Amino acid sequence: MKKVLLAPDIITLLVQQQSFLNRSDLRVFTAETNEEALDIHREEKVNLIINHFTAQEMSTERFCSVVREDKDLSRVSVIIICSKIRADIEASERCKANAIMTRPMDPAILLEKAHQLLDISSRASFRILLNVSVDGTIGNTSFFCRSENISASGMLIETDQLLAKGDIIACSFFLPAGMRIQTTAEVMRSIRQGYVPGPHQYGIRFTRLTPEAKRALADFVETRSRQTGPDSS
Repeated sequence: MKKVLLAPDIITLLVQQQSFLNRSDLRVFTAETNEEALDIHREEKVNLIINHFTAQEMSTERFCSVVREDKDLSRVSVIIICSKIRADIEASERCKANAIMTRPMDPAILLEKAHQLLDISSRASFRILLNVSVDGTIGNTSFFCRSENISASGMLIETDQLLAKGDIIACSFFLPAGMRIQTTAEVMRSIRQGYVPGPHQYGIRFTRLTPEAKRALADFVETRSRQTGPDSS
């Protein structure tokens, strides 16, 4: 059984989504403070902790230091949610977290990262290979990435390429039925990778999608949802 520890306001946000939190093989704990979170983790040995960065009382830096330096506690994934203030981001990076997200956060992206760290497959996600060329602040560079949570309005992509919020990318990919989708998209947000190295994830929004392509994407997502049923992963 997997165990997740979250701040109360985070679980309130996530339960509004169709998420894995109602799985029968998952236990969810909440903690108001880092002291309480540490007590729960010592008792339960949770698999994932999602918490806000704080410098008050037991700071998040101190909490993560205790966890990472204790061999009985260190085998846990940590996601830290912080403000966009540079000092908070830099302090969060020192915490050896598996991922850092800045507020306001996208619940869908947070859930995807939680799925990944818990090694729980998301039934609502679908992966296809994309050939993406970038036309943004990093210049004209072609690279490959993988997509997740595709919809008629955008998708979550995963790539080793560094992108910045506001970058415009040109995407070309095929749906399973064979239809080719060509569109541009804007990078809306990113998940910063921390303690564990790996590809970067970006949420992108389609900006130039033909009505035909939009209908095809909507039909694909609807059909895929009927085949898999509600996301109970």
